[in-house]
Amino acid sequence: MDAVVWRNRALVLFDRIPLPVAVCDPYGVVRLANAALAAEWGTTPGRLRGRELLRLFAPSDGTQVDRIVEALRLRRRSRYTVAVTWPGADGAGRRGELMVDPVSETPHALPDLLVMVRTTGAVPAPAQPAAVVLHPNEERILALLAAGATTARAARETGLTTDGVTYHLRRLTRRWGAANRTELVARAYASGVLEPGSWPPQVRSSRSGTGAPEGNPAAR
Repeated sequence: MDAVVWRNRALVLFDRIPLPVAVCDPYGVVRLANAALAAEWGTTPGRLRGRELLRLFAPSDGTQVDRIVEALRLRRRSRYTVAVTWPGADGAGRRGELMVDPVSETPHALPDLLVMVRTTGAVPAPAQPAAVVLHPNEERILALLAAGATTARAARETGLTTDGVTYHLRRLTRRWGAANRTELVARAYASGVLEPGSWPPQVRSSRSGTGAPEGNPAAR
């Protein structure tokens, strides 16, 4: 009876530890998880039992995991750390480290793993690409190019010289890193400059120019 009482008390204390903690088998499968760990995933401790810890917390460096595997094989009892990332319950990415302590009742037994999770920061959100803003002449040239116009025809339609059209095309290919005119048109569609599904090709009506571009005045 006393053993049962002390076991229940230990479980209560374990669950109240404010730091996320789990007890895993030697292969990293969760046996016990406390409330703080479950909160990282917006769930309950019972729902984490049987889950693989490294599927919950993705290692940033696989060699750190390999080091722990080797330590378990040799029955070593040091503390090891693994840098990890995971999506928080609020949807924001987190990064931190797992602090792993092999524990067992006898020196020669294959140990279980006591794992504590320490958060070190947030995973930066991927930068959003800047909106593509083009000169009105560039938009008109792209629409004409998408319709198959030559440089000479684009010059006639826009009132520019052929050198002026070439100037704008060079600016656009550098900006988008396009290898040729076909790729340039594809990138114009992908960037939302040209309206998908319209023929002849049309510039999106919500776009507006920002004035003449810098550089050669003859190209305006």
